[in-house]
Amino acid sequence: MTTTNVNKSRKKTKTTSRRRSRKKSILLSVTGIFVGFLFIFPYVTMLSTALKPKSDITDIPPSYLPKSYEWINFIKVFQELPFGMYIRNTLVISIATMIIGIIVAVPAAYYVARNNFRFRMPFLLLVLITQMFSPTSLLIGIYRELSLILVNVSFNLAFSVWILSSFFKTIPVEIEEAAYIDGASRFQTFRKISLPLAVPGIVTTAIFTFIAAWNEYVVAYTLASSPEKQPFSVGLSLLIGYYEIKWNYLFAGSLLAIIPIIILFISIEKYLVGGLTAGSVK
Repeated sequence: MTTTNVNKSRKKTKTTSRRRSRKKSILLSVTGIFVGFLFIFPYVTMLSTALKPKSDITDIPPSYLPKSYEWINFIKVFQELPFGMYIRNTLVISIATMIIGIIVAVPAAYYVARNNFRFRMPFLLLVLITQMFSPTSLLIGIYRELSLILVNVSFNLAFSVWILSSFFKTIPVEIEEAAYIDGASRFQTFRKISLPLAVPGIVTTAIFTFIAAWNEYVVAYTLASSPEKQPFSVGLSLLIGYYEIKWNYLFAGSLLAIIPIIILFISIEKYLVGGLTAGSVK
């Protein structure tokens, strides 16, 4: 085979490879757009319904887009129910659950990660098994026995310990040994060395705990009997009556309740990405 033929063959191979790469890129882009549309579509539907007047909702057949946009529905939801109080209660419950859960889970996860004690693996499996129990199945036992915050902490503690213990394992033990040699105590090493390095994992665990407490409904509906203590998930259910469901106010309130979560994700994005990818590279 001559040099010219070899060069032509190489060019043909490169061209074919580029075409395949281009087709693959286009396919991935189309798939990503389709998947993104599937996730966004419910929120678009919620926004469309939230902006409809009552007459548009009861029309037969109903229209997908509102005939007239009622932005005032986002204000009227505060008149239909004490929505501000429900959001405040939810923030208090979620933040308290997150803080208490992290305070308890961090030392437990650190101990599990750094000590190969007897029955360590059965203990971790037992912690994982507790995540299989639905809070609904335990309602009778916990009814009026514990506060809503402590119940949320207990149900999210197993997940927090499991995630944080895996994260602490990714921190080289040699760093702590060097601190021991320099005269640092176990607690000083944990507070000044391991804890700062574990910030991405702690933030990731905290945000998932916060969201779990933010979205919780069944336990909150059972334990929080008075409106002054109920979160927004329970408060919004009051818009569902026996003879009428106020869909526009229900979706308007739901969209307003999403805003704090979006702000939270945006503010801690860099920590969240670091925590989710922890342990992927050795």
